[in-house]
Amino acid sequence: MLKRFLPNWLAGILAGCVLLVNTLVWGVIVFLLGLVKLVLPLHVVTVLLHSAYNGWRGGNRLGLKIGCENFDVSFNGEVQKGAWYLLISNHLSWLDIVVLSAVNELPAPKFFLKDELKYVPLIGSGAWAMGMPFMKRASKEQIAKNPKLKGMDVERTKRSCHNFKQYPSCIVNFVEGSRFTASKHQRQESPFRHLLKPKAGGIAFALQVLGEQFDGLLDATLHYQSQSSHICRDFLTGRLTHIELSVEVREIAPQLVGDYQQDKAFRVEFQKHLNVMWHQKDALIAHNHAPVTEVCPDVANSTGEL
Repeated sequence: MLKRFLPNWLAGILAGCVLLVNTLVWGVIVFLLGLVKLVLPLHVVTVLLHSAYNGWRGGNRLGLKIGCENFDVSFNGEVQKGAWYLLISNHLSWLDIVVLSAVNELPAPKFFLKDELKYVPLIGSGAWAMGMPFMKRASKEQIAKNPKLKGMDVERTKRSCHNFKQYPSCIVNFVEGSRFTASKHQRQESPFRHLLKPKAGGIAFALQVLGEQFDGLLDATLHYQSQSSHICRDFLTGRLTHIELSVEVREIAPQLVGDYQQDKAFRVEFQKHLNVMWHQKDALIAHNHAPVTEVCPDVANSTGEL
């Protein structure tokens, strides 16, 4: 890695600048191509959009090479570049997105985004141009007032995924819904030593909408070795020494595809399955790395707040 030949402070500054400029340049290019696609919805424009997206991924790889001494990626199972996957991961930092996007072995990472994010500059415009689906889900209260809304979120997202399905992708879901911190861990009274409680709704929704499209499930586990718990700050100051990503390739069982919102029995079984996976992930982190903090012990039969 380039960081070995640079002082820490210089490596951090250069890495941060590379990631910033990379996002600005490719974000603008993707947005402009998205405007062209509105007027000329040609296949060649879509190809250029994906090429620009891959350019952003390449810039992220360069930034990580400059800012971190070691970036180790391991796969337990074979990943096909031309296949579709649902990737679930623990969440430690905003750097997680950069890390996952920089892994060349993965199909292009894509995201299910909240509808409100479409108005965020570069992020929302870039996702819109790439055809990533924005989710606008009706709450139980809204459905109770207007039963016609039932199922509309699924149908709306399926329509937005029409073109999205044409290109092999890796749909990313950070299952905990929030970055891990010691205070959040304590506040949740999480039964996991190194993880927050998993939330099943987002995964279940992705499987309901695109279940037949997925060729497998990628269970990713992220870990950083830095001098403090502030991962981003350590990266930007050149003090992040090691990034480790391990990916378990799993099959998607047919019983994991169903109506999570409306089918209570399915919801309970889905939650149990996810909690088993999260206990396995927690054990993997505990086996490979020193404890992050002293917290409550694992509870084998517990279920997270999903």
